[in-house]
Amino acid sequence: MSKINREQAWALLTEYNKEDFHLKHSQIVEGCMRYFAEKLGYTEEADFWAIVGLLHDLDFEMYPEEHCIKVQEIMKDRGLDEELIHAVVSHGYGITVDVKPEHEMEKVLFAVDELTGLIGAVALMRPSKSVQDMELKSVKKKYKDKKFAAGCSRDVIEQGAEMMGWELDDLISETILAMRTCEVQE
Repeated sequence: MSKINREQAWALLTEYNKEDFHLKHSQIVEGCMRYFAEKLGYTEEADFWAIVGLLHDLDFEMYPEEHCIKVQEIMKDRGLDEELIHAVVSHGYGITVDVKPEHEMEKVLFAVDELTGLIGAVALMRPSKSVQDMELKSVKKKYKDKKFAAGCSRDVIEQGAEMMGWELDDLISETILAMRTCEVQE
């Protein structure tokens, strides 16, 4: 099994994803994963965490009905590391697969993937269109409105916070800070 560097991961991602929205989402999750790796004491693994974040939705654009299933085949065909495959697949736990997040990194990915989408939607509603000036209360207000960013599962976000052993407010606050480090500007 082989490791993959950032350049190779980007080439693989763009082979299967063309839509700007998906590419930006992948970059945001990549940056958030790097942030959390460093925050949680996994600095030496930060590149790996970031690549997991970058590739987490590799199969989503082309195979939405087989999300987290098709990616296993794609990655195995490329001879990629089993640890990478497990990490990417586990973020679909309880949704499309029964591969449970085990490592702290997998739990972080599970928790922040949906949350970055919700926070990103809140940012778009702001005059600045940015997370740079966003506070927890702005997200909490929209979080309570189930119709707002309805595609972002609150259940998954809450389950992720629980897996990590974090309070929801702490997860949201830290994810805002993480997104500030990697915000993709228009």
